[in-house]
Amino acid sequence: MKSIDLNCDLGEGMATDEEMIALISSANIACGFHAGNEYIMKTTIELCLQYNVAIGAHPSWPDKENFGRTEMQRSPNELYNYILQQLKNIDAITKKMGAKLHHIKPHGALYNQAAKDKTIAATIAKAVKDFDGALILYGLSGSILNSEAQQLGLQTANEVFADRTYTDEGYLTTRSQPNALIEDAATAANQALQLIQQGTLKTTSGNMISVSVDTICLHGDGKHAVEFCKTIHEQLKNNSIEIKALQKIAF
Repeated sequence: MKSIDLNCDLGEGMATDEEMIALISSANIACGFHAGNEYIMKTTIELCLQYNVAIGAHPSWPDKENFGRTEMQRSPNELYNYILQQLKNIDAITKKMGAKLHHIKPHGALYNQAAKDKTIAATIAKAVKDFDGALILYGLSGSILNSEAQQLGLQTANEVFADRTYTDEGYLTTRSQPNALIEDAATAANQALQLIQQGTLKTTSGNMISVSVDTICLHGDGKHAVEFCKTIHEQLKNNSIEIKALQKIAF
């Protein structure tokens, strides 16, 4: 049976986290810089353990005011310390609960900058490698973040999005654009299925591009997040696609 990892950005203070966690295989949990706090991290990890969902860190620029969606420029040393601090915070809670971190995925503006900026990408990868080289690094499919991480010997996951549109270059459409978000659950589910079965998607200009797919993301903060997740979950099940977390590779 074909399988896919279905991940979601969670621990961001939304009331629907449990409904989402029951339908996915991997959770990216906010580490306090753009959303969340120690209590929310703990309760989200508890839900992951309850539903057998892989636990991931979701670090960000320090930007609670704008939910981590404002681009920043900091020195590599500052960024390195931001990542390390957030990993240490969530790892300590995870270990106290008898669990382990499975992966890391940058959030928001940091994620998008790391997809294109070699210095940012290399800094994130080094911080992850130094903290725990066994973590899987989730990055935009085909991005600089993934290639920089691979050079350090990290396992990476090519991530695609069910609820976002894409440019011809394979980047996410900027959120400031009116067509950046997919607003219809059926459209998102069909995009997810096409990505898994064919490794392709249609861009905002109508062109078809090929992408590598290891994991599919849904955003937990969307107004129709649960509806989208249920529709995609059902679509995958109806097409005999198992929802399953990525396995770590021993190097």
